[in-house]
Amino acid sequence: MHTALLACSVVTHYLPEQSSAAEGLYAFAYTLTLRNTGPAAAQVIARHWVIQDGAGHVENVRGLAVVGQQPLIKPGGQFEYTSWTRIATPRGTMRGTLFCITENAHWFELPIPAFELSQSQALH
Repeated sequence: MHTALLACSVVTHYLPEQSSAAEGLYAFAYTLTLRNTGPAAAQVIARHWVIQDGAGHVENVRGLAVVGQQPLIKPGGQFEYTSWTRIATPRGTMRGTLFCITENAHWFELPIPAFELSQSQALH
């Protein structure tokens, strides 16, 4: 049982300047906001993303840190970062897990529910 509780929200944006329909490349930025709603500081150590395009192709991305950082989020604090990905179709999904540790060395996983990557978002 962990003593920190991180909540997350995600906002995505289509990146037309990084995309090429002719080459089958569609780029999307995503901004992830993590808020610490628990009583203990928590640090993000690593991540695992599952990115799926509209044709069903799945890419797994694993690694230490997020955008080169392992942020320590104090109770009541938040950390926000923006990154991006490319898929081969105008629509897909992305979901993942952040691997975290509390200040008193309790490991926990923060699941990131699936969110949509969609070219049509640029119109709204």
